[in-house]
Amino acid sequence: MTTYIKADKFFYPFETKVGGYLEIKDGKFGNHVSDIPADAEVVDYSGHTIAPGLVDTHIHGFAGVDVMDNDIDGVLTKMSEGLLATGVTSFLPTTLTGNHELLKEVSKGLGDNYKEAKGAKIQGIYFEGPYFTEEYKGAQNPIYFSNPSVDEFHEWQEAAGGLIKKIALAPERDGVEEFVNTVTDEGVVVALGHSNGTLEEATKAVQAGASVWVHAYNGMRGLTHREVGMVGSMFELPHTYAELICDGHHVHPKACDILIKQKGHDHVAMITDCMRAGGQPDGDYMLGEFPVIVENGTARLKDGGNLAGSILRLKDGIKNVVEWGLASPEEAVMMASLIPAISCKIDDKCGKIKAGRDADFIVLDNDLELVSTWVDGVKRFEK
Repeated sequence: MTTYIKADKFFYPFETKVGGYLEIKDGKFGNHVSDIPADAEVVDYSGHTIAPGLVDTHIHGFAGVDVMDNDIDGVLTKMSEGLLATGVTSFLPTTLTGNHELLKEVSKGLGDNYKEAKGAKIQGIYFEGPYFTEEYKGAQNPIYFSNPSVDEFHEWQEAAGGLIKKIALAPERDGVEEFVNTVTDEGVVVALGHSNGTLEEATKAVQAGASVWVHAYNGMRGLTHREVGMVGSMFELPHTYAELICDGHHVHPKACDILIKQKGHDHVAMITDCMRAGGQPDGDYMLGEFPVIVENGTARLKDGGNLAGSILRLKDGIKNVVEWGLASPEEAVMMASLIPAISCKIDDKCGKIKAGRDADFIVLDNDLELVSTWVDGVKRFEK
């Protein structure tokens, strides 16, 4: 069965196609065409834009669910389905630093069941930690910090059935180069963050294969004129991708601007770092083992007031960077779909409109508000 989606614009990778129709064949993208059969089934989104489904590669929870609860059904249903209202059609459930056995149980639960996600698709697991340093611990529990261990990681990866696509660590930990060399050779992306690292330490990790910076500016040693630290390393080291939380709370818009100018729109991946309170009312919540208060658009630790993830919806991050004058709509969508997918090496599964791929896409109005979300060629959310 073939359906034709009519719209004013279609955001393809690095190209906008104007007018015409997008074929949807048996849940897959077909071609972009200008003429259709007289009796064709048409879904008319005139005045709107069709964009690839968004890809959130750093997200701890949503709709009351936290990945570290080890509530697999909650991830597969409430979190996965809830994300459709944010424009997200693919995501990496993200762990927090925790004890070895809990991380192993979470890995196994996701690895055994990820294909059963009812809404947005699980494209892998992201291990945020536990190989961090205390100076920039953020909302991570330092009692579980340690030096990286290939054997330990292999236990988690075996439990996950190979689903761990990305792991974050601090480059100043002992044994980082050997660890990064090993896991990147196995196809796992290594990210750098929650770190007091120097340019020299970060450079060694990148030369070993690390390629992503964890939530730019947050949880990393700043830039000074005598030691450029992690922030300066992120600016300086080429061919690496920076995660960026564009909620206006984690990073000032001008700092976002500097990062985008340094790295380019094609090397900045918008993320949410969202916790369980995403899509929920203000109030008291838990992030992992820590009490959090959600109010005024932020999630903060009750003890100390540090930011504890976000409640950002990725679709709103797109609107923000456009309203801040930092990106065109096309660039903003790319930063929330294709670039996160490329940064985690899952762009063979998601992040772009391409013939033969799963027809996961979103419909945006002229104000970049989300109108509807489609998965496998089926409308699953409508505003």
